[in-house]
Amino acid sequence: MTRKGGSRSGHPPARGGLSQEDADLWSRTAQSLQPLRRAKARVTAGKADQPPVVHGQQSKPARAAAARVPPAGSAAKPRATPAPPPLAGFDQRKLRAIARGRIEIEARIDLHGLRQSEAHHRLRAFVLDAHARALRSVLVVTGKGGSGAQRDGSRDDGRGERGVIRRNVPVWLEQPELRAVVVSFTPAHARHGGDGALYVHLRRRRAR
Repeated sequence: MTRKGGSRSGHPPARGGLSQEDADLWSRTAQSLQPLRRAKARVTAGKADQPPVVHGQQSKPARAAAARVPPAGSAAKPRATPAPPPLAGFDQRKLRAIARGRIEIEARIDLHGLRQSEAHHRLRAFVLDAHARALRSVLVVTGKGGSGAQRDGSRDDGRGERGVIRRNVPVWLEQPELRAVVVSFTPAHARHGGDGALYVHLRRRRAR
């Protein structure tokens, strides 16, 4: 409803154009009006460190993370340790040089008369220590075994501990741990024990 001299803008008209009654009516009406509230924008802020998710398609970081995860039930295969090289034939020129004394025996160990387990332990420690000291030519005395007098005065028919050590030393030298540091071995010259001893040629130690 528009009163005489009124305004449609919502602001009171100049008092000069209203009677006292109209002015009072406008004042009461203005006091009863309430301003409209603006609807708050419903915006949900996403986490700063979380990329937006597109349904049906993974984001690049998600694809990269998934590629690094192995499939269920699979396990990372450990790196295979390379097998040590096979033993070589003993160099004949070196053999003659050792037999004639031109190449010195740098270390020796005597295993005959020991129990099998003790002999194995001592041989392993001796060979690894010699290689660590960069030695190249060593002598392992096994004893000939068989039809020999033992320390208790009895006879050894070759099937006792002495014969076992003589047969097993070549087997122990061919095991992977010792084969990794042994180039070759061969029965010694008579001056160094003949069939009851072995010349062992060790690999050159790699400089670190």
